[in-house]
This record gives sequence, C-alpha cells and structure tokens, in this order.
Amino acid sequence: MKKNDFRMRDVYFVSLLPKNIRLAPTLVSLAAYCVSLALIIGGQGYLSFSATETGEFEAGRVAERDVVADQAVSYINEKATREKLDSLEKQIPAVFSYSAEVTGGALDSYERLLFLVEELFATADSAEIFRAAVEEQFPGAFSRETLSALYEDPDREQFPANGLQTLQYILGEGIFSIPEAGIAAFDPQIAELRHNYGSRAEREKVAYSRVITLDKAGELVGRYIAKSGFQPGFARIGPALLEPFITENVFFSREATEQLVAELRGRAEPVMGYVERGGLVIRKGFIVTEEDMAALDALNAQARGGDPRLLIGRILIFTLVYGFIGFLLGRRIIGRLLKPSEIYLLCSLAIVYIGVSVFFKSLDITERYPAALFLPTSLVIMLPAILINLRASLAVAIALPLAAFLSGAFDSASYILALASSIAAVYAVRGAERRMDLFKAGLVVAAIQCAAATAILLIQRQPLISYPAILFWTAFNGLASGMMVLGFLPILEHALNSVTTFRLIELSDLNAPILKRLFSAAPGTYSHSLMVATLAENACQEIGANPLLARVGAYYHDIGKMENPSYFVENQTDYNRHDGINNPRLSATVIRSHVKLGVEKARSLGLPKEVVDIVAEHHGNSVISWFYNEALKREAQVDVEDFSYPGSPPRSRESAVVMLADTTEAACRTLKKPTASRLEKFIQELIMAKFEHGQLSASELTFIDLETIKNSFVRVLASHYHARIEYPKKEPQQNVPSRENAPKNPGGRE
Repeated sequence: MKKNDFRMRDVYFVSLLPKNIRLAPTLVSLAAYCVSLALIIGGQGYLSFSATETGEFEAGRVAERDVVADQAVSYINEKATREKLDSLEKQIPAVFSYSAEVTGGALDSYERLLFLVEELFATADSAEIFRAAVEEQFPGAFSRETLSALYEDPDREQFPANGLQTLQYILGEGIFSIPEAGIAAFDPQIAELRHNYGSRAEREKVAYSRVITLDKAGELVGRYIAKSGFQPGFARIGPALLEPFITENVFFSREATEQLVAELRGRAEPVMGYVERGGLVIRKGFIVTEEDMAALDALNAQARGGDPRLLIGRILIFTLVYGFIGFLLGRRIIGRLLKPSEIYLLCSLAIVYIGVSVFFKSLDITERYPAALFLPTSLVIMLPAILINLRASLAVAIALPLAAFLSGAFDSASYILALASSIAAVYAVRGAERRMDLFKAGLVVAAIQCAAATAILLIQRQPLISYPAILFWTAFNGLASGMMVLGFLPILEHALNSVTTFRLIELSDLNAPILKRLFSAAPGTYSHSLMVATLAENACQEIGANPLLARVGAYYHDIGKMENPSYFVENQTDYNRHDGINNPRLSATVIRSHVKLGVEKARSLGLPKEVVDIVAEHHGNSVISWFYNEALKREAQVDVEDFSYPGSPPRSRESAVVMLADTTEAACRTLKKPTASRLEKFIQELIMAKFEHGQLSASELTFIDLETIKNSFVRVLASHYHARIEYPKKEPQQNVPSRENAPKNPGGRE
C-alpha cells in the first residue's frame, strides 16, 4: 500500500456519507400516510355508526317512528336519476348512416345506361331501334315517351352527362329511409347524419324538416335542373330519366344510436340526495317514499362499514392527493431534497392536524361554528414556511385543508375558511426577518380570515346576530396562531437546525464568542472574512440567492485558521512561518487542514448544515498552486492530491459565491494601483479559472450569474480601493492658509 493511499480527504468524505440512504424518511412518510388514511376513514364514520333495521319500514306505508341520521349521509336518488336519464335521452338524435355502397351501385347502373345510349346514338337508325335496345337492358325502367324524347332531341348528346351530374348531387345529399318505428324515443327535431371515409367519420346534425326522402327526391331533381341551366329538353325528360336510379342511401343505425345512449348514461351524473347529521330520514306519521328508503339504506350501509365502492374511492382519492403532495414537495418544485428532519416535521404536522380536526368534529360546538375556527391552520402553515421554504408550505397549505375535508371533519365552509387561512399564512410570512413580523403576519391572517368568513356568512344568508361571534373567533384564531409561532419557532429551529432568517440573523452577530475569538487570534482572517461577507452578500442579493446565508457562511468560512493563524499570510507581519518549514508538502498540509478544522468547529457549534457546507466547500477540491509549483521544482514526480483541498466543489449558489468572494478578496490584495478596469479584468480571470477547473459545475450558477457576480465584486472593491489624496504635512511656525485659499479635494473623499 502506498503511503498516501489513505488521506485526510478520504476520512472527511467518509464522515459525510449518510448513515441511511433516506430509508427512515420513506418509512415515516408511509406511516404518516397510513395513520392519516385511518383517521380519514374513521372520520367518515366507517367505524362508528349504529344501524337501523329497515324491515319495519316500507315504501307507501305510514312510518310509526322517526329515524334521525347520526351522521351526514349522501346517496343516489334512483327515481330522480331515472327521470333525468329519460329526459336526456329525449335530446339524443337518431343516428343515420350514409351508405357509400348503395350510392356506388346506383351510379354504376346509371353509367351503364350512359355508355349504352352514347353507343346507340351512333348506331341506331330510328327511335324504335333505340327504344328496343334500351328496354332490353333496362326493362320497364322508362316510358316510351321518355326514350323517344331522348332520341329525338337535338341536344341529346349532352343529356347523359347532365343526368350523371344531377344524380351525383341528389345521391350526395342523401335520400333518407325513415323507419316507421324505432326513433320515436329520440329527438323529434334533429337527426345525426354520419359519413364514413375509411377510418375517418364525419357527423352532421340535420333537421327533419330538411331531410330528403324518396317521395321528395323528384322535387329536388327539378329544382337542381332548373338552377343548373341545362337544355330545355333535358329539363322535360331529366326527372323521368333519373327516377329509376334514385334510391334511398341513408339508413337508420340502431347500433350507433344505442352507443350514443350508452355514452350519455356513462357521462350523466346521478342525482344525489343528502341528509345532514341530525336530520330526519323517516318522519313519524308520514308515508314513507322511495327516496326515504334510499336514504335509510345509505345510512345503514355506512353503519355496517360503508359501501365498499365508496371506501375504495376515498382511498384512491387520498392516495392521489398524497402522491400530488409528494410531487409538490419534490426537488423539481421546491428546488432541493427535503432533509429527513423536515420530512418528520411535515408528517407530524399532518397527523396532528387531521387528528385534531376529526376530534373537533365530534364536539357539539361544530354545529354552531365552522370547525376550522378552532384549528390553528395558519400556525401549521407558518412553521414549514419559515423552517423549510415557501414552496413547501404552499404544498402543505393545499394538502391539510383538503385532507380534513376528505375526512368529513370540514364542511364546505370550514374547508374554504381553512384554505384561505393557509394561503394567507404563506403570503404573510414572506420576507419576515424579525420576531415582530410574525405578529404582523398574524394580523394579516386575521384580516383575510375575517373577509373569508364574512363572504361565507353572506352566501349562507346567516342572520346578522351570528356575525359578531364568528368574526371574533376568526380574528382571534389568526392572532393566536401568529403569537404561537413565536413560541414554537425557537424550539423547532434548534431541533431541526434550520437556516431560518431569524437563526441566520442571530448567527450574523459579530459579538458571538467564536467571532470574538477569531478577531483576537487571527485579526487578519477576521478582516478578510468581513470583506468576503460584504462581497458575497451583495452578489447574492443581485443574483437572487440567499444573501443572509452567504454573509453568515462568509463570517465562519475560515474559523479553522484560529488553530494556526500565523501560517496564513493575512495574519503575518514581517515573518513568514513557511520559510522555516522548507517543505512544500508539509506547508500545504497545514494550509489544507484549516478546512477540516473549520468543519469540525462548525459542527461543534451546532451551525446549520448549509453553513457547514460553505465552510467545507469554500476551496472546493482546488490545488494549492504555490506550494505545488514549489514541489515540482524540487521533485520529479508530485502527487497533486497531496496539494489539493479536502473538499468538494460547491453544491449551492451561496457556497459558490462565497468561494468566488474568498478568492477575489485575497487575490485583489496583491494588485498595485487597483483601478476599476484592472479589477474587472483581474476578477474576470479569477472567476473563469474557477469555472475552467470545474469548481462551479455543481453550483447551478449560470453565465449570466457569473457576469452579475463579477460586476458586483468590481463595484464593491473599486469603492474599497478608491484613490485618496495625499495631504501635505503641516510645517511648524508656518502661516496656515485661510479657508478660502485652501486646496480643494479633487476626489471628494477624506
């Protein structure tokens, strides 16, 4: 084994490997799904209703006692559904199909006549010979007068073609065969005509008043000939000449019509009946109707465990909702994978919310007030909005009220009120940076909830006397939720180690003991970190990343240098400790160690993972080039891994910006007379060097972002390194010029 096969970098990366490849979060999510589903099924009453015997009741008889629904129940009103379907079927048109075969046969038959008469026109010497030849081929089809007129007309050569044109038009319009029975049950005004062209079909609605039947075909022939401007002779004999070939070619299609009826029945929604909890299903002393019996059967079905179809349907709906929420909480939507602790939080919130909503459903108070008034919905939404992100909280805002509605704990009013509260909570905590902002968020939620409650009361036409109490509890709900967030948030922040705005503001306090120690032990590193924080914060602000996270990460990125501060150039004065080592590999090891030491200190301080990642990634796996080049001068073969930092390239935009700010700030200290143009060119080279060495490949920064970062760095550093005028020394015993004659400050700076 080579001596360098096992390195500090390998130990570091092994420590970063997950102990469990997201198995635990998956199991917790499945458990939450099962518990939530059990609560929903239980809330729907599949487990707790008492059945009522139906043998003592019969449709058409007087009921001897009342039957009160101990649970809201919906059912299909069979009688009303049948009446609805019968009414809809009256609106279905009978379907007629155009027969291309019949049409083609008629045209073929006419073309035989056409070829025959054209031949006879050339060969027949008299009308008698002409008539005899035609009657032999088409016996009984034409009268003698028609054939004689055709033979003797001077324009006879054009008659066959005129007849073919007319016949094609008449048959193309369609001659309907209307059956005497079978279509009375359908729309009496409109029929549907279908033309089939291979795999393609065309449908056309035709009014019966415009339908052409065989007895009306002659009139249509006459009108067409008249408007077509044919010869007078053809106008006289054309109808008689075409009559044998005009036949019915549109026929009633019972199969297609019945298919329309089946499609209608499949699309039509049944007429539903509904009985509220506490409502009378059967009234004593009244005749029991079929509808009453249907409601009683539905109530008993729920009491015995529910209609299996309803149960399976609700399970499928909940599963689809669960899958939809899983998609909304996925990496593509919220921008990253949820941490296991965040998944545990969301699962816990869902179970508690659904469980409490089902509990409140059983209380009598929900008969007077919407159940959503007693649930801190906005609290449950604000917590993930602050602890995770707004997109995740928006998914929860959609999911939890819907789950409570599916469980039966919420009626439509409660669902609308809870949904309004959820969306308002997401909106209200946007940009919250102070604890006081959470109280203001409670006020916003209270106002929006009151508006939603007022709308619901107006729609329900509630009496004015009920408004004050409901609006008071609605406002109290929003305010209480905002204040409860203040109590829960610090506990959950530290339990989840989340990078909330409030936690980052606390970590950005320069009076923190670790930063004070950094100032005392490594003042140059401290000053460098403050400048890197300024650069990173401004750049993140402009590219839309998290500027506060970048600032905190920059403050802590070099805390590993506190152990050996004098080995880093920013803390050296007149002596470089590396001159005494005289071993590039050993010097590189000391320089590299500050990353590992920084990660260990950051973890011991309990810093959030995102900040620890910045500490670990602020050099990526780049090479310590100065010592590497020194080693190349002394040795023939040098392993580049010995001179590489033990980290990985930045995996977030903030971490990448801190890396670029760290490199830029340190490098720009070496510039002499750093003008804006020199800074811009130099910083461009530094950024592109990081890009070309693959240090930005995992950070999701775009070229536009890199250009914006460069410009931000240039502005900050140009103002930092601005030129200053040199003030003349004050000579003793000399006259001091008056204020009016004093030299002007050309730069406008002190």
